[in-house]
Amino acid sequence: MTDRDGRLSIGELAARSGLAPSALRYYEELGLIHSERTSGNQRRYPRTTLRRVAFVRAAQRVGLSLEEAGAALDRLPVDRAPTAGEWNAVARTWQRRIDRRIAELERLKERLTGCIGCGCLSLRRCALSNPRDVAGTHGPGARYLVEEDRPEPEPAR
Repeated sequence: MTDRDGRLSIGELAARSGLAPSALRYYEELGLIHSERTSGNQRRYPRTTLRRVAFVRAAQRVGLSLEEAGAALDRLPVDRAPTAGEWNAVARTWQRRIDRRIAELERLKERLTGCIGCGCLSLRRCALSNPRDVAGTHGPGARYLVEEDRPEPEPAR
């Protein structure tokens, strides 16, 4: 319940943000949000916490980790709503991240289509894209699908 100073209880913050109280406690443990304690040791959150939670959820939707969201939040004020200029500074870093993610997804789309077209669905053993598993010497993961500097496939023999 909102107290007389306009601070939100964890239940109200959960209801308004769409997150479980356990998730909010975890966000607080990570330093993403902050609360004050009442004399009865109950958490109370300033209304601006709703914006911080929305920010974290948006960050996760664009692929940022909670740690990255926290680094961005560290650039914003804790005790008040950010100004447009403060939001814009953070948004510019997100735009670069989103552009990189779009490029990565476009590469994945192109390469995945090629793999499905081949029919073998095994980049590890694919005679067309990865004969003799040459990509495995360049490290773990789907090297041909997501890496910008992917190894050149050997010509099929």
